[in-house]
Amino acid sequence: MWLETEDRGPVRRLWLNRPFRKNAIPPEGWRELQEAFSAFESSSQRVLVISGRGGDFCAGADLDPSAGPRSGGVVDAQRRMKVVGDTAVALHKLTKPTVAAVDGVAVGAGMSLALGCDVVVATRRARFSAIFARRGLSLDMGLSWLLPRLAGAQFAKEIALSGRMVPAAEAMERGLVWAVVDPDRLEERAAEVAEGFLAGAPVAQMFIKQGLDRSWELSLEEATAWEGQSQSICLGTDDHREGVASFLQKRPPRFRGR
Repeated sequence: MWLETEDRGPVRRLWLNRPFRKNAIPPEGWRELQEAFSAFESSSQRVLVISGRGGDFCAGADLDPSAGPRSGGVVDAQRRMKVVGDTAVALHKLTKPTVAAVDGVAVGAGMSLALGCDVVVATRRARFSAIFARRGLSLDMGLSWLLPRLAGAQFAKEIALSGRMVPAAEAMERGLVWAVVDPDRLEERAAEVAEGFLAGAPVAQMFIKQGLDRSWELSLEEATAWEGQSQSICLGTDDHREGVASFLQKRPPRFRGR
């Protein structure tokens, strides 16, 4: 299997393991990614950390003909691209926090995979590229939606139309990356971010993610109405009662996701 999982307490690690291809995604890999996301969503693990083996995150879709069959026409291409799009949506709809730990290249759909996570931690040698235009391709796996929201329209157009490599420092300056560390600290920093997420209540985090992700789609009136609905649910949870009790008793909360 080119995907490996490892549970470390409440944190699940998902490794892309095709280092001989810079962890490029094989044709059958999109459905396998969806299955991995679905398995995490239904698991008891609370945070997902996505990484790549061998010093790279992901070189996007594997375009080598030896990796598997390619499109036989427009209709077949649309069917295949529907699976790619579904993978982006599956990652986006996860109700639990996600972290991308990026070393080396994160290009094409690999960039989409990283930016689709809630937080991106990168090494100083990490490099990002919306490389599609240089391969005669348009954007996919949600990158046309993610880039302008994270970094603004003009920067999104500049890097997407040119396909140039964006170093980690610039990616952080533009809001694509949350933290940049030395390569030997990547695992530690990603674990720290995951540990920080464990301090929150799962039901509350689900609504927080949904609210922030929908913020571009709603008016202020619609957003506050949605907040009222989600907050009303949270107020009735055991986790809210535990949060108040732990505050009054000056102890860490013990959330159970209910």
